[in-house]
Amino acid sequence: MKFFTDYTNLVLIAIILISGGLLLWPTLRRRGGLSVADATQLINRRNATVLDLRPAADFATGHLPAARHLELDELQAKIPSLVKNKSTPILLVCQSGQQSSRAAGTVREAGYAEVQVLEGGMKAWQQAGMPVVKQGTAK
Repeated sequence: MKFFTDYTNLVLIAIILISGGLLLWPTLRRRGGLSVADATQLINRRNATVLDLRPAADFATGHLPAARHLELDELQAKIPSLVKNKSTPILLVCQSGQQSSRAAGTVREAGYAEVQVLEGGMKAWQQAGMPVVKQGTAK
């Protein structure tokens, strides 16, 4: 018991707890989305279907290569016609990652086995310097 009453030991314990918390922070903060690098691997290696959930005007200004446009409010009705094989990986993309995180539950409820979200959305994709298709040409 003397160990816990010594002021120096209490400071060391506090430092250990704080540093452990700081090491765990990135893991706790992550919402389950894929990083840009992981999303690229999913697209290239597993032939994932990319669904862009942004408004049509935003989609026209630039989107991921091979992305299909689907309005968020049409998701539940139109996803069966866009992705017929329910075992195909699906990558959902929006502007910041928040809308696609909410939409992932809808896609899972429709019976799709592997639904992923691009963490940070198009903002993260563009900040990483990844290619963006704009009006039929790669940028």
